[in-house]
Amino acid sequence: MMKHFVKWGIPALLAFSLVGCSGQGEPQTQQPSAPAQQTEASQPTGNDQVAQQTVYPLTITDATGKTITIEKAPQRIVSTSPAETEILFALGLGEQVVGVSDYDDYPAEAKEKPKVGGVVKPNEEAILSQSPDLVIGGISMDKQVAEKMQSLGLPMYITHPSSVEDIMNNILTMGKITNRQAQAEEVVAGMKADIAYVTEAVQNVKAEEMKKVYLEFAPGWTVGKGEFMDELITIAKGVNIAADTQGWNQINEEKILQENPDVILYASGMTDEQTGKKLEQIIQSRSGWNTITAIKEEKLYGMDENMLSRPGPRITKGLIEVAKAIYPDLVK
Repeated sequence: MMKHFVKWGIPALLAFSLVGCSGQGEPQTQQPSAPAQQTEASQPTGNDQVAQQTVYPLTITDATGKTITIEKAPQRIVSTSPAETEILFALGLGEQVVGVSDYDDYPAEAKEKPKVGGVVKPNEEAILSQSPDLVIGGISMDKQVAEKMQSLGLPMYITHPSSVEDIMNNILTMGKITNRQAQAEEVVAGMKADIAYVTEAVQNVKAEEMKKVYLEFAPGWTVGKGEFMDELITIAKGVNIAADTQGWNQINEEKILQENPDVILYASGMTDEQTGKKLEQIIQSRSGWNTITAIKEEKLYGMDENMLSRPGPRITKGLIEVAKAIYPDLVK
């Protein structure tokens, strides 16, 4: 099951401690304008380009508390995390990306890049063979691998965003590191527009009308407070029935039965490696779960597993999909 976690780009804290509804009775509001489309940012020109230039050498502290100094704008970047790869491409740095993890599949161009192994344990030799001047990875990267890269004098930047705001700040930081600040600001502006779109759409949902939501992102796993997937439900004015827990959790089937969620969200395409069953089948076949409102009323919704779980520029598109599932009459 772990390969799914790292495939998604969920921080593999899991590797260590371990990657809608009918809308009846909902208030009717004027439909908000559609969210802005996110496109690959273009190069800034003229005065904007001058104003957005990064001053090198740049000294910055990563998520592990390590300070790194980047002497000039990186030209050969290796990314060992699917989410960071998506960010780099969104910043218009596709040509500078010279290596990606085995799980990087978005955008399509990322599939053609040289592979450097897994998210947790990338292949050191494969990374070094690309002669990178910057290596970017998630907090799940094996500490020994990271230290080896650092000992060889390679700038190594480790990320660990846990909230939507963290994700946006991470994009801005990566824009600064790579001298793509204007592009990063454009990407983040699009993400903020998505959030505003959802917030406006559900603004009149009263507390007593909020839908109870259960999210299963892998067979037997859900998420509580302190992680961005829980935050997506909250922004969409759903009530995460696992919100009384912290972080990634193995599910308690009896508790979920008792909570009786109105909506069930799950990662589409996910299967159990042992049984070969699809996640939707697993959820529907659990003992007693046929009495759950979401199942009785067929309010089960498969979410794009990567869009939902990768802490990158598409996370707010995942937010829109979550909101559509919970309040389809309000979010179009």
